[in-house]
Amino acid sequence: MPAKGLGKQEQSGSMRVVSAVLAAALMLAGCTTARTSEPVRTATEQLLISAAADRAAAKLSLGIPKGTKIFIDTRYFQGYDDGYAIAAIRTQMLKSGLELVDDRKDAEAIVQVAAGALSTDQKSLLIGIPQLTVPYIPVGNSVTVPEIALFKQAEEKGVAKFVATGYDAKTGRLMATTDPRYGFSHNTNHTVLLFFSWASGDIVPPGVDQDSLSFRTFTNLLPGSSAN
Repeated sequence: MPAKGLGKQEQSGSMRVVSAVLAAALMLAGCTTARTSEPVRTATEQLLISAAADRAAAKLSLGIPKGTKIFIDTRYFQGYDDGYAIAAIRTQMLKSGLELVDDRKDAEAIVQVAAGALSTDQKSLLIGIPQLTVPYIPVGNSVTVPEIALFKQAEEKGVAKFVATGYDAKTGRLMATTDPRYGFSHNTNHTVLLFFSWASGDIVPPGVDQDSLSFRTFTNLLPGSSAN
């Protein structure tokens, strides 16, 4: 009888130890989550569009004499980030030696600018298993299986198409026009064997730290993985 009593005490003590360990594990399993907000469009998308706009605007050259006072008509200029694109066009006109006025009545010539494209395209190649939604019992429930990429290449391209036409502010006579001018930019994300990922593109000048634009893992293990 004493031996049995001692066994119960040992068992009780063991249960208290197990309970304490479980309680500690639950405390350690707790986590803190900070609420964050996400903008509708990413910084990379904005850089793609603005880089393409810079390149298209830089090719606009009208045969209007230097020193001519011009008013830039943007009624037909529409697209994502069109404010930045218009500013790039205004800068190009100033570089060409033209003088900008804010009032149409003060202009000697009107320069009408239009955008045929100012947006992005996307395409991707995946070798592996795409993200799947798998149903399970009871009916109506499902679980999402994440993407498993043995190799993935996702490319985003910025595209800009601008045209400019200049005409006399008083007579409406055509003075000069341009053919459509194009600007392109690209950013490509690569993933190999799930964990190795890096990005390459031309949306950031060489002198700027491009690593800040991509989420990289084990990048240094891959030769030639620096962004270009």
